[in-house]
Amino acid sequence: MRALLLGWALAASIVAPAIAAPDKAEVAATMKRATRFMVEKVATHGGYVWSYLPDMSRRWGEMEAFPTMIWVQPPGTATMGHLYLDAYHATDDAYYYEAAEQAANALIAIQQDNGGWHYFGDFGGAPSTKRWYDTIGKNAWRLEEFQHHWGNATFDDAGTSESMQFLLRLYVEKHDPKYLPALTRALDFVLDSQYPIGGWPQRFPLKSDFSHHGKPDYTSFITFNDDVAGENIQFLLYAYQALGGDARVRDAIVRAMNVYLVTQQAKPQAGWGLQYTLDLKPVGARTYEPTALVTHTTAANIRQLFRFYRLTGDKKFLARIPDALDWLESVRLPADQVRNGRAFPTFVEIGTNRALYVHRRGSNVVNGEYYADYDPADTITHYSSTRAVDLAGLRREYAMLVASDPAEVTRDSPLRTAQPLPRYFLVEEAATSDLNTASGKRSPETLVKSLNAAGWWPTELKATSNPYAGDGAATPAAGDFSRTKVGDATDTSPYETDHPVVGISTGTYIENMKVLIGTLRR
Repeated sequence: MRALLLGWALAASIVAPAIAAPDKAEVAATMKRATRFMVEKVATHGGYVWSYLPDMSRRWGEMEAFPTMIWVQPPGTATMGHLYLDAYHATDDAYYYEAAEQAANALIAIQQDNGGWHYFGDFGGAPSTKRWYDTIGKNAWRLEEFQHHWGNATFDDAGTSESMQFLLRLYVEKHDPKYLPALTRALDFVLDSQYPIGGWPQRFPLKSDFSHHGKPDYTSFITFNDDVAGENIQFLLYAYQALGGDARVRDAIVRAMNVYLVTQQAKPQAGWGLQYTLDLKPVGARTYEPTALVTHTTAANIRQLFRFYRLTGDKKFLARIPDALDWLESVRLPADQVRNGRAFPTFVEIGTNRALYVHRRGSNVVNGEYYADYDPADTITHYSSTRAVDLAGLRREYAMLVASDPAEVTRDSPLRTAQPLPRYFLVEEAATSDLNTASGKRSPETLVKSLNAAGWWPTELKATSNPYAGDGAATPAAGDFSRTKVGDATDTSPYETDHPVVGISTGTYIENMKVLIGTLRR
């Protein structure tokens, strides 16, 4: 790694003029000023959404939010908490620990009695949440997960997992007992919601009250989509490391790893679907996710099996990977259909091995519908019909692991060797990419200079949404909305605008702070 850094530095000195790096005191002052703005001017009861207009007249998480709301999905409140702890470790400044505590208190305030979290929390209470669902939520055409309020918690999009990891990390930091009850509830939530076979539903406690366009309520299905199982396994591994090797936690991890084995389909279609019924049959979910095998989920599950082998040394996790790799090869698209390196169809019909393509018609949630067929033309753009899969890389990693010594591979496994939690959660992930941008727009010098007088980094808010304008009409509006991310004026789904306004971005703050924290660490 040191040679890589030296090589990068030498190349930079040749191809670009030297950039005078700000001193650490200047970096620390910039971090503090930006953080004070977020904590003291932006936060709602210690929590955050994703973006804000400068006058705070509108704000968004994945959807437009009320002023009383905070967002749980990353990059939301728990992501900010992780960032604050990273900053605390880099600076020893107690202000960052206090900011992390405020984020934790916000998450605890909206934690459900069952121990989990929804996509967001609303400090306006149940009437405010109902009003949001009756207006913004139910009119989001392409975001079907927001059209109905189940009233339970969700594992979708890593919000619950990240919140659990953050509370665990905060508790371990000083073993402050005030965080233990919420952490215990969260751990019990993961254990209680796991099916005996080892998988998890998307939402819990189980509900079945949202049959949509003739499809059953998908939220109780065993779910791989958005790495539900993988995220829960990661939290359980951290809990096993940090809380004393609880036998219940180890059993849950083992059963969760095994569910990947029993859900892999038979040859010649030896892949995985997004969800499964309780009798282990692949099944669709949202109306633009047909019952099918799914290439990017198959690739992700193969990578998880590699990981499970590294955790256990048990070659049962490698045994059927060649079948999955051969299936992926069998559905590779012809060269003339490959665009931007995306050589694999997202959905593959069970039985025929034919690619399925998703389309839509209509203009809003009332008159619109999604459907799948075999035609690759005019597919929806908000859910890619093709995927990039590094099949050659997967084959190389498989060959390396199958030839490896299990004892050597598992030497540092947290299931075998006690390990502390990582000291940094966000900054560690960014180290290499940050070096690659050190002479660009995210160099420390640029970030120090670009923080505005108010204390925030001006960001073009490319994602926006139509304000609620009443429920959609039964008759489609004029125009073609088959390939847009938003329908007519009543569709509250977010989309990318051609005329972005400048505003405050939680994501920008996080990414910029990661660079500055990395500067202090080096």
